[in-house]
Amino acid sequence: MVDFLNPSRRGVLKGGAAVGAGLAMPTIFSSQAWAADYLNKPTGDTVTFGFNVPQTGAYADEGADELRAYQLAVKHLNGEGDGGMLNTMNPTVLTGNGVLGKKVAFVTGDTQTKSDAARASAKRMIEKDGAIMITGGSSSGVAIAVQSLCQEAGVIFMAGLTHSNDTTGKDKRRNGFRHFFNAYMSGAALAPVLKSTYGSDRKAYHLTADYTWGWTQEESIKNSTEALGWETVEAVRTPLGAGDFSQYITPVLNSGADVLILNHYGKDMVNSLTQAVQFGLRDKQVNGKDFAIVVPLYSRLMAQGAGENVKGILGTTNWHWSLQDEGSKAFVKSFGEEYGFPPSQAAHTTYVQAILYADACERAGTFMPCGVVEALEGFEFDGMGNGPTLYRAADHQCFKNVLVVKGNENPTSQFDLLEIVQEVPAEQVTYDPAIFGGELGECNNGV
Repeated sequence: MVDFLNPSRRGVLKGGAAVGAGLAMPTIFSSQAWAADYLNKPTGDTVTFGFNVPQTGAYADEGADELRAYQLAVKHLNGEGDGGMLNTMNPTVLTGNGVLGKKVAFVTGDTQTKSDAARASAKRMIEKDGAIMITGGSSSGVAIAVQSLCQEAGVIFMAGLTHSNDTTGKDKRRNGFRHFFNAYMSGAALAPVLKSTYGSDRKAYHLTADYTWGWTQEESIKNSTEALGWETVEAVRTPLGAGDFSQYITPVLNSGADVLILNHYGKDMVNSLTQAVQFGLRDKQVNGKDFAIVVPLYSRLMAQGAGENVKGILGTTNWHWSLQDEGSKAFVKSFGEEYGFPPSQAAHTTYVQAILYADACERAGTFMPCGVVEALEGFEFDGMGNGPTLYRAADHQCFKNVLVVKGNENPTSQFDLLEIVQEVPAEQVTYDPAIFGGELGECNNGV
């Protein structure tokens, strides 16, 4: 394993898990079962994936790491490198010789962290580049927009980093799948830890990114904390990419709140947290209590951007590079040897999505979307981090363990910025899909 905790190893580096109880074995479909044509059916010796990530905008750091992970996944699928999670995923039919006898090629697009730009780049990759599948994104607004486009076009969408409840809730689509966890899961996992750390008598002030992710994150954390006995003093919406949050933080000082909850992500969270600390919130006492700041959705990249300001601050994350399961170790090793630093949760989820899609095609014996949908719905797997995982058929949401983390008080390297407080079992964050509404509808083959 690459040693990222050892400062002497910070330079650029050169360079099977047991089946869980009850895991479903691969379902192999005959390619002869899919006689009809479908959109962008590959006819040559390659198949093209479309990687649509934020290369500019507030979430560009996550996008850069997503693209690194996608490129690594392509290498592993094509039999290059050490194979990464192809060696630990269980069950799998992938062998590192491409997908269905074809080498994987890819094209990229820049979502700009804007829904219209993301749809345009996805449309271009489908229509001009012949992409058989679109994956990526680090904004739920983008994910929902592109998922809808892919449904209309008749290709599969494997969502990247999207945390809004709506992605697999009211806006779910049959052609779309999400591996990343959601806002409800963050609230369910985080609330018990907040209660044990800060008690049940707290007054919370929310600053919330003004789009689908922020809205559902605010709703979920409100529901979870108010159930503990917390009072919500105020909830204020802030524009994506605001940069300067001082006008939003100043009112917190005289609000009577003793907790600030930052429903922000990416550079917005880095900026709002940094400015909150500069305004002295971490040093205040309110209502006879030490003032607290909570970041419901964390990432290592955000922690790196915010530096010492993250120390002791609680939140949740989908995955962390310090996990010691075989799949996580294999991915961290491969990624570290390729790029010289550990992967983020964004990199992890996008790598896994690319591998899961390829495996589903191989098991289905076709790239036809409806065959891939059938192979993914209800699929259970292990060996890819976070323990046994289910791709629930009812809403195409993955269920796996969720990590509660906090900013490390005594980091040993520039990457050791978050420590895992608790690994919350999937059962604790599972919910009835009916609570978020929406209909998957029918799968679309594009013809």
